[in-house]
Amino acid sequence: MSETTISALLLTLKTASLSTLIVMIPGTLLAYALARYAFPGKDIIATLVGLPLVMPPTAVGYLLLKLFSTHGLLGPDTLGFNPDILLTWKAVVVACSVMATPLVVRTARVTFEGINPRLEVMARTLGHGRVKTFFLYTLPLATRGLLAALILGFTRAVGEFGATITIAGNIPGRTQTLSTAIFTAQQVGRDREAYFLLAVALLVGFAAIMASEYLARKGPGYLAG
Repeated sequence: MSETTISALLLTLKTASLSTLIVMIPGTLLAYALARYAFPGKDIIATLVGLPLVMPPTAVGYLLLKLFSTHGLLGPDTLGFNPDILLTWKAVVVACSVMATPLVVRTARVTFEGINPRLEVMARTLGHGRVKTFFLYTLPLATRGLLAALILGFTRAVGEFGATITIAGNIPGRTQTLSTAIFTAQQVGRDREAYFLLAVALLVGFAAIMASEYLARKGPGYLAG
């Protein structure tokens, strides 16, 4: 493996892990709210969260590019300081986080919807508040589904290409990830390197799907006792 290939793999693992961790907590809370509560704008929020799943990734990347550009809503001229993330590894994290969010939220939401709400009601009759019930009963019951959400979010981040190359570019040693490295290797005719990276991508994807299928078969609550 070349130094560039190793750098791309390490950056991919770093940004995919970080983006998944960033998404999991707010994604889990949002999924629970969508699964359990009715509130104004619920359908709109669910639709907006799911949009990156159906939009072309390059379109998502373009929106992020405009959002974080100099005069964008989150750009330095608007905020008054310089949150320079474009063409850096931070931009990779942003792109991966946005693209992984729909899978995390949808998987977690289905998990919470599969838990009988009467169990939470029974817990509250024992004197537990909503927050305590959520942490002591709901989360343990949702463990498998949330693990599946984490795995799917991570692998989506690993394979992200369109939004990443739009907002972060494809700079070797700086913003080049597994997917953009495959693209570059194929473009310049480095077939051996492209095959190796493709094998890594296939291995990660295969392991992720197998793990999520295993978790789905076992059903919720396997760690709850």
